[in-house]
Amino acid sequence: MKKVALVMGSDSDFPNLTGCVKVLKEFGIECEARVMSAHRTPELAMEFAKNAKSNGFGVIIAAAGKAAHLAGVIAAHTTLPVIGIPIKSSTLDGLDALLATVQMPTGIPVATVAINGGDNAGLLAVQMLGIEDEGLAKKLSDYKEAMVQKVIKKNEALQQEIAKL
Repeated sequence: MKKVALVMGSDSDFPNLTGCVKVLKEFGIECEARVMSAHRTPELAMEFAKNAKSNGFGVIIAAAGKAAHLAGVIAAHTTLPVIGIPIKSSTLDGLDALLATVQMPTGIPVATVAINGGDNAGLLAVQMLGIEDEGLAKKLSDYKEAMVQKVIKKNEALQQEIAKL
């Protein structure tokens, strides 16, 4: 099975990626995390992206705050799918990162999840890898069915609570 790369602009972004790592591990997907900056280490980011496919990666998740150009820089140098996670910073509540991540020019697509949306980035990576892996697709289907059952149980508990009023 192909690996997922998690790249972040700063190690301070990592707390927003722990949910992503947990999701990938839950599905048995190996991931590697690295710090690299679109602005401070652009050559490193470019080389990583250019070699990601040959290094066994199937999806790259890029998390960054503020100017948040990391996902776009990575996407410009690879044919692998790139998922961007805009990170909320101390300024603009992450809107700056969201706009920087989602506003890619034609030909450089970046799938973008919610601000600090690490869990969904992990799940989207699972869906992408599941296109070619039936076992992974089945695990994802089971995961979604478990979510349905949780909601049904919560609704039943709510109905019982309402009946007591």
